[in-house]
Amino acid sequence: MMSELKNLFGSWIAAVTTALHFIAARIRSQRRVLFVERDPDTFTARIASPRKGPTLPETSFHLLHGRLEPALTAEWRAALRGSHIDIMMRPDRVLFRAVDFPKQATDFLDGMIRAQIDRLTPWPASEVEFGTTPPVPLGGERVALTVAATSKQTILPLLRIAADYGAASVAGSVDEPEAAAKPIKLFDRALTGGASGKIDVARMLRMLLLGTAVAAAASLVISSYVGDMLDAEQQELQQRIAQRRAALRLSEPGGSAETLLAKRKQTQPSGVMVLEEISRVLPDTTYVTELRVEGDKMQVIGLTQDAPSLIRLLEQSPQFARATFFAPTTRSQSDPGERFHIEAHITPYFGSGS
Repeated sequence: MMSELKNLFGSWIAAVTTALHFIAARIRSQRRVLFVERDPDTFTARIASPRKGPTLPETSFHLLHGRLEPALTAEWRAALRGSHIDIMMRPDRVLFRAVDFPKQATDFLDGMIRAQIDRLTPWPASEVEFGTTPPVPLGGERVALTVAATSKQTILPLLRIAADYGAASVAGSVDEPEAAAKPIKLFDRALTGGASGKIDVARMLRMLLLGTAVAAAASLVISSYVGDMLDAEQQELQQRIAQRRAALRLSEPGGSAETLLAKRKQTQPSGVMVLEEISRVLPDTTYVTELRVEGDKMQVIGLTQDAPSLIRLLEQSPQFARATFFAPTTRSQSDPGERFHIEAHITPYFGSGS
């Protein structure tokens, strides 16, 4: 579980970092330089998107023990400073694997491939850079794609060279053999150590999330402590209010417990007497399935043959007033009659004996 969460967190950091760098690159003008690997460790460099100023001719160099032979001219070193380098790698430096997945997994392909990369390649997931072609529909609700992968050790010298010359960012791609599709992007790195002065977005995001987690934990502890204090104070206050009310009732004339019970009996309706009156008023063809008495309001639910006539019968009773339907009357095939929902107000007294 922790490994999956770590991989998911790393994927999110990488995606956000790439998006921010992409937006920054669109906002500000940036020279793009293309390195094409013609022979193993031998590259041809040219300016892909020149800015204002003189254009530079193509140059070739060989990567030997982490150094360029021959060394770049002063003009090329100045051109690489703060630029974005695109590296087109040779296909024989990259491992290709054809895979297929269910069509429903199209939105989660990157995570699914990352989880299986140690099975598809000879490298562990932490030591591999990979990219994929766009998914192509297959029969049977599946999609097919090609995974291109290479070891991080292969591209590490290229990243160091780009950083040494002050490049702002570097990306690597490869053409799929025997395919006319767009190149497959293997990696895209922002180089914070160069002269471009870029912000380490990944580190900033980690610090931001860590700070948010710490603040949330502190807020939870404080709110729990304050909440316990407030609950204790509220319970003490409610207890004092209850004691004060009881003292006030006993201090009133006729405020004994027997008087209070008698007063409550006279002012609040009796559920038993409401049920007795309902049984007397409703016809024999009516069946009550639910009866609620809340304060001076009564709600009755049941089955009958003629629901509108029940309103009139309840209104004729001296113990009920303002009878009305509080829900629609329905009738289903399994019910022997109409299902009604009626509510009415209860008068406070039920005869002389109450």
